[in-house]
Amino acid sequence: MPSDQARTEEALRLLSGVPVTLDVAAKGVSRGSGVYAWWAAPSVFSELPGAPNSSVPSLRLLYLGRATSLRGRIVRNHLRRSGSSTLRRTLAGLLMAEGYRTVWTDRVVLVPEDEKRLTAWMHAHLRLTWAEDPEPAPVEADLVRRLHPPLNVHGVDPEHLQPAVLAAKDAYNASSTPVQP
Repeated sequence: MPSDQARTEEALRLLSGVPVTLDVAAKGVSRGSGVYAWWAAPSVFSELPGAPNSSVPSLRLLYLGRATSLRGRIVRNHLRRSGSSTLRRTLAGLLMAEGYRTVWTDRVVLVPEDEKRLTAWMHAHLRLTWAEDPEPAPVEADLVRRLHPPLNVHGVDPEHLQPAVLAAKDAYNASSTPVQP
């Protein structure tokens, strides 16, 4: 197996390719493990920085993640349910001013109509790249440290944490309180 550094460089090469629409990604992403990157135009969350995509400089990096099943993580989690996707919860927090509503289950989740609305928003505004890798954790950790994706919180050096993202996460989590027995 290639070294962690060689695998990270190959993943970076693939992640820096032309991002695809989420419809294309949902049909083409593999079931294998790997890393993935979410991209958007600078006008999407304009207050947040993000490294430009080297193939499409009009898009910038928003979030990096890893998965044991890329298809499962992206299609079944990120594109469907806020309860199992930190990315969705962060996006919802950033969009709370747009009237997104939550409910408490065993955690704060979007109401069903707003789950659908967020998925539609993601399809309209986000693009995706991915790279297969048999052991994605060290690759993701290195890429997060190097690229500072603004929606990532874990593994990000403190000076690169985005106050707007931290505030959005807090607002989302405070938007619904547990039902008292």
